[in-house]
Amino acid sequence: MEKKCKKAKWLSGEALQIAVRRREAKSKGEKERYKHLNAEFQRIARRDNKAFLSDQCKEIEENNRMGRTRDLFKKIRDTKETFHAKMGLIKDRNGMDLTEAEDIKNRWQEYTEELYKKDLHDPDNHDGVITHLEPDILECEVKWALESITTNKASGGDGIAVELFQILKDDAVKVLHSISSKFGKLISGHRTGKGQFSFQSQRKTMPKNAQTTAQLHSSHTLVMLKILQTRLQQHVNRELPDVQAGFRKGRGTRDQIANIRWVMEKAREFQKNIYFCFIDYAKAFDCVDHNQLWKILKEMGIPDHLTCLLRNLYAGQEATVRTGHGTTDWFQIGKGVRQGCVLSPCLFTFYAEYIMRNAGLEEAQAGIKIARKNINNLRYADDTTLMAESEEELKSLLMKVKVESEKVGLKLNIQKMKIMASGPITSWEIDGETVETMPHFIFWAPKSLQMVTAAMKLKDAYSLEGKL
Repeated sequence: MEKKCKKAKWLSGEALQIAVRRREAKSKGEKERYKHLNAEFQRIARRDNKAFLSDQCKEIEENNRMGRTRDLFKKIRDTKETFHAKMGLIKDRNGMDLTEAEDIKNRWQEYTEELYKKDLHDPDNHDGVITHLEPDILECEVKWALESITTNKASGGDGIAVELFQILKDDAVKVLHSISSKFGKLISGHRTGKGQFSFQSQRKTMPKNAQTTAQLHSSHTLVMLKILQTRLQQHVNRELPDVQAGFRKGRGTRDQIANIRWVMEKAREFQKNIYFCFIDYAKAFDCVDHNQLWKILKEMGIPDHLTCLLRNLYAGQEATVRTGHGTTDWFQIGKGVRQGCVLSPCLFTFYAEYIMRNAGLEEAQAGIKIARKNINNLRYADDTTLMAESEEELKSLLMKVKVESEKVGLKLNIQKMKIMASGPITSWEIDGETVETMPHFIFWAPKSLQMVTAAMKLKDAYSLEGKL
């Protein structure tokens, strides 16, 4: 049987032919010929490697120029080829290592059950009956939803990728429209739906450091949720303030980065001190209380029939955890919005807006006064930056947000919170933990920034090598 040899993907056919002749010379004991062929192979291999990396960098630059972020970061990851070993163990709640497959599965289930166990116990007196059904779905809505769903994603619970429906085009639209014709009834049919969690970053030995991702929806359910998201969007645009970016069309987190730099420039221009607190919630999506969410939606003016559909979607949930050692037993889900669901960002923004309203940030005098307007917070998706002209004002804003967040089940992640100030500042302690003060802070997607920087350094290194 012929032995398969590993070969670099960037080696040219010429280099591979020389490698074959070099191997033959070595087997025949022709030392001088082998030495000559080896030197030639090394020279051509270096040339091929340089040409390959140059092409990769050109593709990275082109993707960056055209705004193709998915292709950009995929190409950077492929070029870096960073190896990550899979962890064969995790730690239990006491910090002891677990190595047996069954123990690891049980630990993941124990952690996930505890994470999604209901904390708040406000009664929900709603009977689950939809008095006014949502208007029927139109065929044009199905077509739009199918075309707008993001591709290159994992398939849902039915194992069918959305790309399959997109290939079928009009035929798929007709089938999905017939399935979706009874919108309210079909959503109600998913009351007791079962889902599956997987964990990103399973290289972490502590479960609390891993990120949950839910795999819950079949492809036809995803189409309906996309339509429901669109019908909710008008209420999102009406209720959310201008300071909220991310999860909104035309208001990306990059806009907030530009805003915060503009605020810093204005503060420097008028010689004012400025204090920032970058706050982060611990397991934000996973800690949303369902009953609180329904009350918030009602207060925000969301129609009862839409809220009722969402209630039915989240009622009676069960899940299992998919691990490298198999799946766990099924367990009940008591709280949280689903990571990866198209509705979750929308629902969480309503939740966060309720907190900020109750904290009274809009009416607060603390903040930065610019152009007769007081700005004391900027929101980046599920993260928030508080700002003020003094340390006392900033601390006052933070404590208001902390108190209101805890009332609805969200806790601040003190370890990830950072303070940045242009003036003197003392050390802060919250719940016995010290908040880190930093002279500069990379906020929002630092990993992406590092990847782009790594790619540019890679290009510069090989450009320099060519000059030497």
